[in-house]
Amino acid sequence: MEKKTFYITTPIYYPSGKPHIGHCYCTLACDAIARYKRMQGYDVMFLTGTDEHGQKIEQKAEAAGVTPQQYVDGTTKVFRDLWKLMNISNDKFIRTTDAYHVKAIQKIFRRLYEKGEIYKGKYKGWYCTDCESFWTETQLKDGRCPDCGREVKWTEEEAYFFRLSHYADRLLKLYEDKPDFIQPESRKNEMINFIRQGLQDLCVSRTSFTWGVPVDFDPKHVVYVWIDALPNYITALGYGSDDDSLYRKYWPADVHFVGKEIVRFHAIIWPAILMALGLPLPKQVYGHGWLLFGDGSKMSKSKGNVVDPYVLCGRYGVDAVRYFLLREIPFGSDGLFTNQALINRINSDLANDLGNLLSRTAMMVQKYFDGKIPAERESAAVDEDLVSMALGLRGRCDKAVDGYQFSNALAEIWKLVSRANKYIDETAPWVLVKDPAKKPRLAAVLYNLCECLRIVSILLAPFLPDTAPAIQKQIGAKPEELTYDAAAKWNVLPPDAEIAKGKALFPRIDAEKELEELNRLIPNPAAKEAEKAAEASEGTAAAQVTIDDFEKLDLRAGYVKACEHVKGSKKLLKFTLDDGMGGRTIVSGIAKWYEPENLVGHTVAFVANLKPAKLCGVESQGMILSADAGEDDVKILLLDGVPAGSKIR
Repeated sequence: MEKKTFYITTPIYYPSGKPHIGHCYCTLACDAIARYKRMQGYDVMFLTGTDEHGQKIEQKAEAAGVTPQQYVDGTTKVFRDLWKLMNISNDKFIRTTDAYHVKAIQKIFRRLYEKGEIYKGKYKGWYCTDCESFWTETQLKDGRCPDCGREVKWTEEEAYFFRLSHYADRLLKLYEDKPDFIQPESRKNEMINFIRQGLQDLCVSRTSFTWGVPVDFDPKHVVYVWIDALPNYITALGYGSDDDSLYRKYWPADVHFVGKEIVRFHAIIWPAILMALGLPLPKQVYGHGWLLFGDGSKMSKSKGNVVDPYVLCGRYGVDAVRYFLLREIPFGSDGLFTNQALINRINSDLANDLGNLLSRTAMMVQKYFDGKIPAERESAAVDEDLVSMALGLRGRCDKAVDGYQFSNALAEIWKLVSRANKYIDETAPWVLVKDPAKKPRLAAVLYNLCECLRIVSILLAPFLPDTAPAIQKQIGAKPEELTYDAAAKWNVLPPDAEIAKGKALFPRIDAEKELEELNRLIPNPAAKEAEKAAEASEGTAAAQVTIDDFEKLDLRAGYVKACEHVKGSKKLLKFTLDDGMGGRTIVSGIAKWYEPENLVGHTVAFVANLKPAKLCGVESQGMILSADAGEDDVKILLLDGVPAGSKIR
């Protein structure tokens, strides 16, 4: 029977500099899914690659004294080498400078032009070179790019435009008919609000630089980077070539994993292009959150707050880094990277829990039975909970992985690891071994532990592909005992399985010493900010209040149903909240730090019993809570996942 296919993609990365740990995050997530689906028997296509054209690359190459092609040949190799280091199992790697991709993009552009979906005009507006993005005056944030915060330049040039404005209704209907097309839900709400503000036709060519795919029927134009980049998901499969068998086999993609900052391109522009071409749409676009530093700032080369994955992998091993990224951060949400959290995960989860379980079990089998557990075994009631948890683990992992919640899948695996460690204490093998009559009972205890480790190793393999085989080797498991089907079975290890104690999976780290060294190698801006805050707060403590004073405040959680600028004000945003009490409107002076569409779908904290006040003609029925987050920066307090109307105590 023909295997069911599964097609998953990362965004194609822009090789304008050295990749950092944030780039690894999305690629690792895709790798875990791809490996898990292969284990389940799917025919998987896993695509990643690099987006190599654009003005920024041209400028970087000129500054380096090389051609753009020479520049991207070097930087793309760095990405390939990193994915090799991180044990990424991609099936294809596409470069937008690949000849087959260039030819396919020219065909796509011509076809859209011939269908009347692309027309020639003149572009006037603001352009961010770093993001390769066009912006209107109203979209700018303090006169700068709303995505990266850098300067924008006024641009006027002849250009081709894609009739994106014609697709607003079709896109909204797509989201309505296929509610899971964009995930998580908050990203979908952002896209709906963006479209309802009005879609403009999209500039899709440039004449002010030459490093791009030439428009073959108008060579002074090069194809705008997003039109060049987005179709990589089909050109990599041979669309537009003489052999499109992979396209016919794998398209539409099951899921595009992308960072939340480029969901707009993948959930609005990309579907519109496919609609214009008359091609099937991807099944889902999943916008994951950002990997933030401990101070809550996004990792950025320009800020100098990036984490070098080579440093971490060199000190702790690839699987330790993979585990931290996939376990620490719920996929879809922003997550914090701190040196302390990394060391804690390695010591607590990997060294203490998993490593000790394996070493203790293997040591006892070696010591008590010379490495082979006897076939004569005696069960007891205490075994039932452990066996039940082990047999149900595969189903729980399947559910978590199907929802792209890797942290939940790993948490489920660690529940069994923790239960097995507790089982050792409950059964006390060191006591059983003292009574020869209890040898069958001792054999059962150690066999049960080995079976737990076997099941754990199978389901852990997609996440920690080097660690799983190390476990399997120590418990003497053969390939046929390590299949996906075998993960839901018990009594699989044979009596003659040879259990051997090996080296520690994850040596325990001297946390204090290592943290000092790691802070030197990877400075944590959160520590600096904390020092500044402590200095600033000296002698400025607020007056103390009593519990009675505090209880006068009614603090609640409110779900942001809509958010928009207040007319006539550059500072104010109007929030429409589900407050669990019939709804309310709150005006907040947060516009300097947030775009309104980025707040829709989040849950915020607010004061519910503040006396209403009119601000620019809008009645505000409360106050949104926020925090000073450094120099000239403010962060709203988010309570995502808390039910609307919940009281804050």
